[in-house]
Amino acid sequence: MSDNSSLPEQPFISHLIELRDRLMRMLLAVLIIFLGLFPFGNDIYVFVADPLMKVMPEGTSMIATQVASPFLTPFKLALVAAVFIAMPYLLHQFWGFIAPGLYQHEKRLAVPLLASSVFLFYLGAAFAYVVVFPLVFAFLTGVAPEGVAVMTDITHYLDFVLTLFFAFGLAFEVPIATIVLVMAGATTPQKLAAKRPYVIVGAFVVGMLLTPPDIISQTLLALPMWLLFEVGLLLSRMLVRDRAKRKREEGEADADDDAGVPAAAAATSAVAGASAEAGDEAEFSPLDEQQMEDEFDRIESEFDALNEAPVDSDDDPPDEPDDYDDSEGSESAKEPGDQPIKWTDDDSVNMLDEEDDFPARTATEALVEAKLEQVAALRATEAYDEARRLLYEVLADGNQSQVTVARNILEQLDS
Repeated sequence: MSDNSSLPEQPFISHLIELRDRLMRMLLAVLIIFLGLFPFGNDIYVFVADPLMKVMPEGTSMIATQVASPFLTPFKLALVAAVFIAMPYLLHQFWGFIAPGLYQHEKRLAVPLLASSVFLFYLGAAFAYVVVFPLVFAFLTGVAPEGVAVMTDITHYLDFVLTLFFAFGLAFEVPIATIVLVMAGATTPQKLAAKRPYVIVGAFVVGMLLTPPDIISQTLLALPMWLLFEVGLLLSRMLVRDRAKRKREEGEADADDDAGVPAAAAATSAVAGASAEAGDEAEFSPLDEQQMEDEFDRIESEFDALNEAPVDSDDDPPDEPDDYDDSEGSESAKEPGDQPIKWTDDDSVNMLDEEDDFPARTATEALVEAKLEQVAALRATEAYDEARRLLYEVLADGNQSQVTVARNILEQLDS
């Protein structure tokens, strides 16, 4: 898994303690930034309200309709700004909590996605302030009926702009969502490209739901979402091509390694088996395909030799005594009254019949067990196609228990 996988597993209570510590650090960071921003709360509000103040008619201004609004509104804005500024540190604490439980390839994917998601959220908020606010407020103040003085409440204005900040920040995460879906295998770039008309309609629906009821803000949110979807589609295609190229290069490297395997692979496997029995600390090294084929050929040749050995049950062995005495190696002496055991020809024939069946059955089971072991090694290296091929051979040649194991593994691979 991660670099800390060699450490002993921590109990559940230690994870809760770590989570509590990190939450306390996050709250402390937000509190420190808030204490630094609160004295400048009014200045921050003037900066946020500047796009509206520029387009308001002369002689009008913003108003406060509630008693506590002049204090609570800058207070709320300073708190939101503190969370907004501390977001990289908050995500860093969150990442530090979940990172020990991730695989290395998951870390390589998650770190750039996490950093780019923060950047895109800030970019969406900046786009809303620089581009959207001037157009929206100019339109809304320009359509006011004659005789109506536009005097916006400061609390309602803050709620309005925070909604737009959140909507555009979330909309700019579309490329990240597209890449995550493709890399997770939930869809493909081709399928997403085929559903482009539905994506465009969905962007306008999301713009309608997340923005105030005006056509300008809805359109200014839907168009960037569509364009960012196209950017995410392009990046996902590049990532898929890069992954396919990497797999192809790894396959070519494996083929080169297989071509250089010496003919004495059976001896190498025997040495590996002996070293594995020497201690549990030896590292497991799975055999490649060529070595497994050589080992199968060796086992088949041995059992073929046993099966083809000539046995004549009608002829008595020249040196075989009539009386069979199995007293050699026993600790108790033979009693005088005991009768010797007589070995008959029928007993020899039955024994030879059992020997004829035993090697063939053992050879088949040994080959199937070796294939199952190779399947485990292939799964560890993510060579799933080769593992499926061997599992289908096990289904054809294995006994009942081996067939059951093969079916379970196939279900795991297909799930």
